[in-house]
Amino acid sequence: MRHARGYRRLNRTHEHRKALWANMAGSLIEHEQIKTTLPKAKELRPIIEKMITLAKRGDLHARRQAAAKLKQDAYVAKLFDILGPRYKDRQGGYVRVLKAGFRYGDMAPMAIIEFVDRDRDAKGAGDKARLAAEEAAE
Repeated sequence: MRHARGYRRLNRTHEHRKALWANMAGSLIEHEQIKTTLPKAKELRPIIEKMITLAKRGDLHARRQAAAKLKQDAYVAKLFDILGPRYKDRQGGYVRVLKAGFRYGDMAPMAIIEFVDRDRDAKGAGDKARLAAEEAAE
């Protein structure tokens, strides 16, 4: 019987999985679309949906709960200032998982996980801003 086996272990320790979800959730919040393996994307979906629900609530306790899960304060700020108000009228289903073929090296099934009403300019915006700042400094 498989009682109380509600998640994928992904061949990682608990601490490694916790760090993995924090990093992937932060990347998804920053870029609003990431490409990863299908099992990781399917496991990330409920985690990020709970984060959006916290952001919709918007109080101090919810902000502290989100900050405990995420690594950087910039992710928490974007979550509560941009993503929470964006989905305030939506009852759930904030992210989608799209299958994206297989990885060349090991044939692992790949997937794209993205927000439903994502900002198309958010992906790579941090890198573009960094490159523009470096060019301006020269």
